[in-house]
Amino acid sequence: MAYASSSYSLLHPSSSSTSNLQSALRSSLFGTQIHNDFPNLSVRTPKNKSSLSRRRLAVFCMRRPLKAAVVTGGSWNTSVLNSKVPVLVEFYASWCGPCQMVHRVIDEIAAEYAGKIKCFVLNADKDPLITEEYDIKAVPVVLLFKNGEKCESVVGTMPKEFYVAAIERVLSSLF
Repeated sequence: MAYASSSYSLLHPSSSSTSNLQSALRSSLFGTQIHNDFPNLSVRTPKNKSSLSRRRLAVFCMRRPLKAAVVTGGSWNTSVLNSKVPVLVEFYASWCGPCQMVHRVIDEIAAEYAGKIKCFVLNADKDPLITEEYDIKAVPVVLLFKNGEKCESVVGTMPKEFYVAAIERVLSSLF
């Protein structure tokens, strides 16, 4: 099975798949579970056990690994404030649908601007001190830092061009 970004496939247990993959599917009878052997595999099966045994199908998708690194309150000073290159930080929440759209854009930007800027994501719910320090009231919010100072912000879900324009302003500034 090829890696599919954000696409779903049906797997029938009688198909030729590895025993580890079958084990990952069987270990997830209720809800969504991440399996250790397949960290990018998200397994979704019917909540009703009887419907699973009748249909013998499980839906799974391959989650894309993030290109933007995770930053926390513990690594904030080292990763963001003391960085020699400009830094982009996306403040998000795990329950936020629009944040998932921004994640994709930030991942693209991280790949395109590799070496010019560092890109990070910060879970606003898990690090309330950082969130309060920068007066984040809603997510998603993208902040840009240069020389440890916040110099640009993009609030809400915007087209990629908004983020790129803010990055270009930061890169071209003398500050």
